[in-house]
Amino acid sequence: MTRRGKQRLFTDRLGIQAEVEAAEWCWIDKIPQPPADVLTATPRLRPARMRPLGMVGAVLGAPFIPVIAFFELLAKMEAAVMRSLDTKEEKERWQAKKDDEKRRDATIAQQGLDKVFDGNWGADAGQFLLRWYSHSTHHQRLLLATEDGIVLAAPPQRVSVGREKHMQIVARLSATEATLVDPFSGEFETRMLLIRFRDGSWLRVETEELRSELHMYALRHPLADGSRPDS
Repeated sequence: MTRRGKQRLFTDRLGIQAEVEAAEWCWIDKIPQPPADVLTATPRLRPARMRPLGMVGAVLGAPFIPVIAFFELLAKMEAAVMRSLDTKEEKERWQAKKDDEKRRDATIAQQGLDKVFDGNWGADAGQFLLRWYSHSTHHQRLLLATEDGIVLAAPPQRVSVGREKHMQIVARLSATEATLVDPFSGEFETRMLLIRFRDGSWLRVETEELRSELHMYALRHPLADGSRPDS
């Protein structure tokens, strides 16, 4: 299915009137335990457990894990052998890629982007995070960037299969409330994106695809003040 066809399927199923410019399934990292004074109510901080069908699939697939691990090891060994046969230019490109990965990891740690959010429970991102699994117990969200803002959809409860079939809108953020940001401005190829709220707080999501169409959308729509999301 084409990108436009996929977006049309999502918008028709969800009844979204605004134009969808990009869409991708994503998830968040483990939500840390909030301080006691934040827990005025008891929010749900974890997704629901895997449903029986998914557990059956996991059990049936367990015997194949050692086989898969073996083939992955063979693939790594083959890759190592092939690298030893690379030309000087190919080795330089491979080393440059490794250096980029190190710089990426260092940047993530330096900017505190290894956390699921900026750490301020009283800010917009922290408050939104507290309600994340109250909206839906499913472990993933379909994030849609529209001309009006951000839409999040998911099945109301966790499902093992058929997530598109069961999904419904679970949250909306207008363009004045939050913006989708690539924290590296396209410098690194990652799954990471930030939902940056109007007060400067942010929530980190991970997309299923590296440099997804949501990343491309974020690069086409930089912050109005030209600042980086951590500034």
